[in-house]
Amino acid sequence: MYLKKINLKNKIALVTGAGKGIGKACAIALAEAGADLIIISRT
Repeated sequence: MYLKKINLKNKIALVTGAGKGIGKACAIALAEAGADLIIISRT
């Protein structure tokens, strides 16, 4: 994925809807790019 080429170390990302689908995929990609995450999901 494109985000792997981006260094997000020392950056914070807020991901809503991270329990499944696009939100989950985005959270995984951001984490792999080095971001610290705040993840929100309702069940």
